[in-house]
Amino acid sequence: MKKLLGVCVAVLFVIGVVLPVYAADTNLVLATGGTAGTYYPFGGAMARIWNTKIPGMNVTAQTTGASAENIRLVNKKEVELALVQSDTLDFAYNAKEAFKEPIKTMSAIAVLYPEIIQVVTRADYPIKSITDLKGKKVGVGAPGSGTEANFRQLMDVYGLAKGDVNSQYLSFSESAEAFKDRHIDAFIVTAGIPNAAIMDISTQNEIRIINIPAETAAKLTVKYPFLAAVKVPANTYKSLTQDVETVAVNAVLIVGNDVSADVVYNMTKALFDNQAELASAHAKGKELNLQNAVKGVSIPFHPGAMKYYKEKGAIK
Repeated sequence: MKKLLGVCVAVLFVIGVVLPVYAADTNLVLATGGTAGTYYPFGGAMARIWNTKIPGMNVTAQTTGASAENIRLVNKKEVELALVQSDTLDFAYNAKEAFKEPIKTMSAIAVLYPEIIQVVTRADYPIKSITDLKGKKVGVGAPGSGTEANFRQLMDVYGLAKGDVNSQYLSFSESAEAFKDRHIDAFIVTAGIPNAAIMDISTQNEIRIINIPAETAAKLTVKYPFLAAVKVPANTYKSLTQDVETVAVNAVLIVGNDVSADVVYNMTKALFDNQAELASAHAKGKELNLQNAVKGVSIPFHPGAMKYYKEKGAIK
């Protein structure tokens, strides 16, 4: 009897030690963007992959003001994960633009897909170039956002001063509503394509996406090397009958440095192991590519992500 009792006590001790470790969930928050952008739904699709494929993982996708705010949220440890434009990431890490001090508390997990700069106006408006925005009301993105920085980069290369444009600091959804009501003449979106806000207005309005010709794109990419020349293919939106030349940055998944290497390794692996499921949940999942995931970002990768990429040969 004593022997049996001793065995029972030993078993209970093991259960008492093991179960709390097994049952302890990993609870993380993923900062995304506005509901009319790509970050929020794509972030939700990634969260579902992690939550269903990694035991004990619980990731919540949270709507935010996007890139700049997301970096500050990670830095303040209010969230653990975030989606960020590669240019804003560079600004924060190297104390440029609105970032007065370098932020080094974050690492990259993966470059996810290109985010295309799209400047939208009405097809019947005499606005065919960025220079034609002089004197016009333009939705330039949320204050301090990566989108706003992109608009300033365009103005710089096109020789426009800050006061030349009547800038309206609006989110994508706010810009779309203001555009529908004719309160603004144009607006800029930096996001994966097709973008929900642009799709929404294109169902009711004939639109034009302003072309940025190759020679101007070349000037942009020389001055701002985190930009790359791309095209918005014809028929991406209802009234877009021809390809449009423009430029793009990258969408990057980042993580706070305090998150363990094991957790980040498992998250990185889950994304690539379940890419087909991610692609079926959101079109941007089709653009996730192992080789491109390690290119086009200027901050270090998290050790957990590095371990995965080295195993797969994406990083030597």
